[in-house]
Amino acid sequence: MNSCQSIRDDLASCLLASPCVQEQGKSAQDCLRNEKESLPLECQNIYKSYVACKRGMLDMRKRFRGNAPAATKRTNAPGGTSQVDSAAVDTA
Repeated sequence: MNSCQSIRDDLASCLLASPCVQEQGKSAQDCLRNEKESLPLECQNIYKSYVACKRGMLDMRKRFRGNAPAATKRTNAPGGTSQVDSAAVDTA
């Protein structure tokens, strides 16, 4: 199972519960391709997270470390390097 599977599952359940599928009777794939702007904001945000996750799988800088877990605090700088607290650095 890849690291994006849980986000993909969330996206699928969000799409299936959307008015595009429920009321208009379209497939989830059609809604995502053609009606993306009319989807609920939650589905749009999940889709953006899924795309970012898939892009991260192709990023050579993250290839060995893997994607960051979806629900983490943003304590690291972009790219996975740790930030140095300027107060903790001894300038003497």
